[in-house]
Amino acid sequence: MTSILLGLMTLPNIGFVMMTNPAKAQTNGIPSPKTPEIQPSELAPYYPASAPPPQVKPLPDERIIEERSIETDYRVSNLLKDFKGNLWVGSWRGLSRIDPKTGKILARVNLPNIAIGALAQDKVGRLWVGTYEGLMRVDPRTNEITAQNLFLPSKRVLSMLIDKRGYLWVGTDSGLALISPDQGLIMTTVKNLPGVSANTLTLDAEGQLWVGTLDGLVRINTTNAYIMKRIDGLPGTTVQTLAISPEGLIWAGMANNLLVIDPKTDKVLRSVTPLRGRNVTAVNFAQDGSVWVGTNNGLLRLNPNTGALLDQVAGLPSSRVLALVPDIGNKLWIGTSEGLAWLMPKMNGAKPHLAFSRAVK
Repeated sequence: MTSILLGLMTLPNIGFVMMTNPAKAQTNGIPSPKTPEIQPSELAPYYPASAPPPQVKPLPDERIIEERSIETDYRVSNLLKDFKGNLWVGSWRGLSRIDPKTGKILARVNLPNIAIGALAQDKVGRLWVGTYEGLMRVDPRTNEITAQNLFLPSKRVLSMLIDKRGYLWVGTDSGLALISPDQGLIMTTVKNLPGVSANTLTLDAEGQLWVGTLDGLVRINTTNAYIMKRIDGLPGTTVQTLAISPEGLIWAGMANNLLVIDPKTDKVLRSVTPLRGRNVTAVNFAQDGSVWVGTNNGLLRLNPNTGALLDQVAGLPSSRVLALVPDIGNKLWIGTSEGLAWLMPKMNGAKPHLAFSRAVK
């Protein structure tokens, strides 16, 4: 497989500024014009002889300004459990790490673009953040950005996954890329992906990659990035979220359905009755065997064997669920379009995490 040099630029801790020496810069072998000499008197600061400006009232609290702004976006679109058991929260106001037992914010990462589309952690613990302006790597020990990549099939990153070999798959709205996290190389790209947009990714029991697209499912060989098979003609067409059950079946969330598919036969085994006609946005299996399903209008817990409805969760910041991570700190964590919430067993309803949600008036 031919490796293509990735635009993965190691960044200094002090920012993104890269400087060149004008004295050494040349164009077509011709030296640049000599920099004019600056006289010492020109470097001396000059301050006008005038009175200081009058005092003004202190600025209001930034949180109050955000609350009053109708443009503030509180969506929490991505949640990730790291190797230490902490929870990374990717919101449209930034990236944070919290203690899932207490809910305390442990760190915040200052990103140049905060529209986060995907999160992943590689095998040595580095955090990868896919935004709508490209891909960044974050050192979780320092919470600093250590590299970035803008040379993907598209800068709009929608999904990410680390395969069993430790390589990073990055799904965009214009194709799929395979990246070596260690060497900083794009190994290959899948620009002719059927269905174009790599909306969601998951691995099957054999370690092969399944991609949910605008036109069904595609199975990719993770060794050579070749397309192995395609399942199209599904009801609803667009696959928005994927999960693999403990039995190895694919659960595919569509805009109007939740389908259970056998990856060996490519057959749709069933359409989950309580989700027919509903917009399924997130699916995840819990340790107790139940399956959590987030929709555009509520959160449900189902029996995966029968599809029977076990619970319907109340108390969310918004009924539009975007992300689900069960069994972290003995809680289910829910990202919604209006903030983050959590749910514990035997609770009557979910509780909002106030640091990520609009303040209650």
